[in-house]
Amino acid sequence: MTTFESSAASKFGKRCLLYASVLLVLGAYCGAAGAVDPGQSDNTVKDSARKDKTKKDTVTLQKVTVSAGYVPRQTNDAAKMAVPLVETPQAITVIPRDQVDLLDWQNLSQVVRYTAGVIGENYGPDPRYDWLTLRGFYPAEYIDGLQAPIGSVSSVGVDLYGFQTVEILKGPSSALYGLSPPGGIVNLTSRRPEGEFSGEAQLQYGSYANQQAAVDVTGPLDKDGHFLGRLTALYFDRGTQTNGVDTDRYYIAPAFTWLPSPDTNLTFLSYFQHDDVYGDGGGFLPIYGVAAFNPLGTVPTDTNLGDTKYNHFRRNQYGVGYDFTHKFNDTWRFQQNLKYFSSVVNILQVYGAGLVTNADGVPVDYRTVSRYNFPFDENVKSFNVDSRLEGKFDSGGLKQDLLVGVDYRRYTDNAQYGFALAPSIDLFDPVYGVPITTPTQLFPYLQQVQKQTGLYGEDHIKLDRWVLTLSGREDSVDSSNLGVKSSDSKFTYHAGLNYLFQNGLAPYVSYATSFQPTPGADFQGQAFKPTDGSQAEVGLKFQPTSLPPGTNVLLTLAAYDLKQNNVLTPDPDPTHPFFSVQTGQVEVKGLELEGVARLNESWSLNAAYTDMLSKVTRSNGDDLGKQLTQTPRKMASALVDYTDWSGALTGLGASLGARYVGSSYGDPANVYRAPGVVLWDATVHYNLRDQWVMQLNLSNMFDKAYLSRCTSDAACFYGLRRVINLTVTRKF
Repeated sequence: MTTFESSAASKFGKRCLLYASVLLVLGAYCGAAGAVDPGQSDNTVKDSARKDKTKKDTVTLQKVTVSAGYVPRQTNDAAKMAVPLVETPQAITVIPRDQVDLLDWQNLSQVVRYTAGVIGENYGPDPRYDWLTLRGFYPAEYIDGLQAPIGSVSSVGVDLYGFQTVEILKGPSSALYGLSPPGGIVNLTSRRPEGEFSGEAQLQYGSYANQQAAVDVTGPLDKDGHFLGRLTALYFDRGTQTNGVDTDRYYIAPAFTWLPSPDTNLTFLSYFQHDDVYGDGGGFLPIYGVAAFNPLGTVPTDTNLGDTKYNHFRRNQYGVGYDFTHKFNDTWRFQQNLKYFSSVVNILQVYGAGLVTNADGVPVDYRTVSRYNFPFDENVKSFNVDSRLEGKFDSGGLKQDLLVGVDYRRYTDNAQYGFALAPSIDLFDPVYGVPITTPTQLFPYLQQVQKQTGLYGEDHIKLDRWVLTLSGREDSVDSSNLGVKSSDSKFTYHAGLNYLFQNGLAPYVSYATSFQPTPGADFQGQAFKPTDGSQAEVGLKFQPTSLPPGTNVLLTLAAYDLKQNNVLTPDPDPTHPFFSVQTGQVEVKGLELEGVARLNESWSLNAAYTDMLSKVTRSNGDDLGKQLTQTPRKMASALVDYTDWSGALTGLGASLGARYVGSSYGDPANVYRAPGVVLWDATVHYNLRDQWVMQLNLSNMFDKAYLSRCTSDAACFYGLRRVINLTVTRKF
């Protein structure tokens, strides 16, 4: 294994090489810009390029000025068709690239900070994975409409720089996407090649020795515009608030589009990401000194109970595939998404196991912490293909978008682990580098093969101002895990009705179901049935149809009642310890309010409010009647951004945001409660002629120390402290 010390020199060299590459790109572009005919302005050159591009019938994506609060108008994922948001009978949040850039969000845990119904950063500053809870459940993650290579952790930790939008579909989505939890799904849409040459080169420096370089370039590859390309790349080396942690990441995403005709589009998409995290103990702090009294004092938020010389998280993940679209005529269009995913993780980790205690449970000295050694290896592979035919019909005032499709997924997950005790450590004066022996015997954790085939259809019917959406899906899932085989089939559906008022007001009602296979078997050896979910939702969307130029608004209100059945609960037979039965049920009721607005191209506003009550309604365990973990009752957030586009301060802007996360429980029995917290964020940005963008981001600007969660006396996690990043971007 490569040690932390031996990698330092090579990492420094690689960092210098990439930084030099970025500077060369900047210099080359500046030189090219200086070579433009002085008689032509930049606008003239761009206008000429646009005219030429139009003649070539190429495909162009809209270029958006960087500012917060971009207001989306349609979703491509909720219906697998381009449907206006106000016509979609489901609560959906679309987070675009410009807002991600402005607020310096780098992972899914951060991107949901100003979104209703979802909470991230459940384990504090974890540089490896995204931890989300959506309407009380861990959402399934998708990349370009295909389920990501999720393993034993319900996220993949992919870097957001390579993606154009994040769409959060709230509530059951199995009617189109198959097996998924009832809380919803999250989809990331990759950056695609564009028909007009553009790009950016970016350097960032910030807290915890953060050093980052990124490049994104796109444009036509031939004079006729039939071939388009894009290359997105990123590297960073940074620490975290935890002492002795160092993280390296390489990300590269080549993309290529072939446009043989105006009716056919074939786009090859790929990404590769390598992560090394050295020295991270993953939190796991004892409750004494964090959330309970410790006579020796408060445990500092940078405390690391791992080992900075031993702990190492290493991951290589990639996805390779294509998106294909062919329009037969004005009525029929065929689409196919295909991708092969791979994620290989190797972990050496020593972590805290709680204070050493006497027989009565009282800590011996309130400072000696026992530790576990838990090596873990996981190899996930997934092949996904989704094919669908879309038809558009318009007759006698009745407009109809019809979709039929079939998708297939083959998924394998091979994981193994070891376990041993590790040397204890001093909570207030930790010493690293002590001899640690890695367990030589690894035991199978998962040997899973899953094949899923789904046949689905959707009908989007519009008559006058009424919009009826009907979708249904039949899934067949064959699974085996550690030699235990099971076969499941399930029909799920979604029905919704909207009414579109002339002023842009759109009330809706909907009912949807979901299912998710449950691994394992009961005492009699009977394989568990899938859990199934159902949700009734009523809502109101408002996107005014008459607004001044440069102004756009989208408001959404949703109230829902969500249930999940066939939940595992302890077997009540005392002769069957460690076995479960499927008689549990949970329920989540909630109210969500979300608003996004852009006013006069200068003011941008985001606001969200959540009131969510979760409850375990049936159980044989001590969680009966308790709230779900990491599901706060109330959340609220607001963000305002202003950019001056006239006068001497043209291009100068700033944003201020506040977010409140209510108290929540970290364990099913609701013993360990994390109090609510208010955090503030701010940004100052300057856009110089849409060429240079400089911004200073402050997350948790007042450096609030707070508890993210405790799952037991031995596992508490601090939230993320203040992070300051300075980013300079050269656009071209």
